[in-house]
Amino acid sequence: MKEIFDILKHNDLFNGIILSDFEKMITCLSPIRKKFNKAETILNTGDRVDCIYIILSGSVKVVKNTIDGKENILTELSTSEIFGEVFSCANILHSPVTVISLGESEVLFLDYKKSITSCQSICSYHSKLILNMLKLLANKNIMLHQKIELISKRTTRERLLLYFDLNRGLKKKFTIPHNRENLASYLCVDRSAMSNELSKMQKEGIIKYNKNQFEIL
Repeated sequence: MKEIFDILKHNDLFNGIILSDFEKMITCLSPIRKKFNKAETILNTGDRVDCIYIILSGSVKVVKNTIDGKENILTELSTSEIFGEVFSCANILHSPVTVISLGESEVLFLDYKKSITSCQSICSYHSKLILNMLKLLANKNIMLHQKIELISKRTTRERLLLYFDLNRGLKKKFTIPHNRENLASYLCVDRSAMSNELSKMQKEGIIKYNKNQFEIL
């Protein structure tokens, strides 16, 4: 149990919840642990969504498939991060996205209704869980607005510059979580055109980069 707690305590959903309360909570929520292989689908488009999914190990990608069969990567998530809560909260019965394991991974399935509904004992830790969920949803809403802002930019360069600005904070040197293929998919641009634009920006002295490490000049 402590092993799971040491992972989940880094997730904002469990902020302010101590180990003793966590042990009681797990008994109340009756979660399920599942392991997945590389490239295995965790959640498919159209699947029923009634759980909160938390990554215990490994990483996953959340994708949206277009009509012509192209895969548009919405985000990548790693250990202790969460997905599925937005759809469950919005009462979206069937998943509009597909979630795929990037390597070997383990995911914790939490029943959404049990998570957001106070139990008969009206435990203080359960109230914290509900409050934390509200904060999580608010943060996801902010991320969605950022994504909309990104794809509203007309040129590849504008999208890249905004993406860097959103990811670097106040730092000049920073590392992005995407490789070239995934970054192009995330920004909804052509990979070759994006690579050419990155090369131009480096020659112009705007940025310097090596793989997924960047510096704003």
